[in-house]
Amino acid sequence: TFDEETKSMNAAANAVPDPEVVQYLKIWTDCIAQVLGQIAGATFNMELLSAAPAEAAPADAQDLLAVVVAAGSLRGEMSLRLPRAAVLGLGQLFLSETQDAAAELKPDHRDAVEELLRQVAGQVATALNERWGEVQLRVETSTAPTWSAGAGGWMASTAEAPYRFLMEWQLSAALVAALRPAPAASQPGPAAQEPTAAPKTAPVAPRQPVPSEEKLELLMDVELDVTLRFGARRMLLREILELDAGAVVQLDREVQEPADLLLDGKLIARGDVVIVDGNYGLRVTEVVSTPLSR
Repeated sequence: TFDEETKSMNAAANAVPDPEVVQYLKIWTDCIAQVLGQIAGATFNMELLSAAPAEAAPADAQDLLAVVVAAGSLRGEMSLRLPRAAVLGLGQLFLSETQDAAAELKPDHRDAVEELLRQVAGQVATALNERWGEVQLRVETSTAPTWSAGAGGWMASTAEAPYRFLMEWQLSAALVAALRPAPAASQPGPAAQEPTAAPKTAPVAPRQPVPSEEKLELLMDVELDVTLRFGARRMLLREILELDAGAVVQLDREVQEPADLLLDGKLIARGDVVIVDGNYGLRVTEVVSTPLSR
């Protein structure tokens, strides 16, 4: 439900974001400020908030939910929730209408905001190149996210903006991991000195396994369902009803891009699709999350 997803976002926001996450989000706020400033013809600065502002309304069915899917050198998802008031205000700004909080929220307002988000995402993708390389960002309207949240918080306009704008954000754990720098290779230590004779000691008793290791060992043979994801696409209800034998549905992933391996809906690895004994298989080329070690 909306309330449950909001609680999940707030819980993720309590953690202090990594510097790389803050840098990624700062690019978003800068690009939003630039696009809105051009449309409004006035200064429209944005800031990051670690907690929900006092005036933030609870999640509502009229909110605009969008997901930004990152591909290329960064992979993962970012969900955005714009409260109804923000959707109406942005839509009126984009359509050059008078700001009226009591006005009816129309489909044109929502369409305008979706187009605005796509414009912002295009600028963000360009700005990300310097730090993370070539990144493609795709904006889609969505429902509340089902993936694990790695970080969350709010973006808001500052006091001098023409009107108050709020937007809640949430990053998937996969995107947070992709933003972090790769660990540096360990450097060899100094050459070891010739050891001196040590006094004889009693043999050390073998280490007894701790209870947590014993419990983990019990789970090692549990079978888990994994899913191979070639790609995805959002379709209109009309398009689904028109499906028939022989119809072709184009997905959002190119042939040369790796497929995703999902565990309970969470991305754990990527690789190349192969055929093994007449069945589809995956040759893993990248592990997204570190597997449990025995």
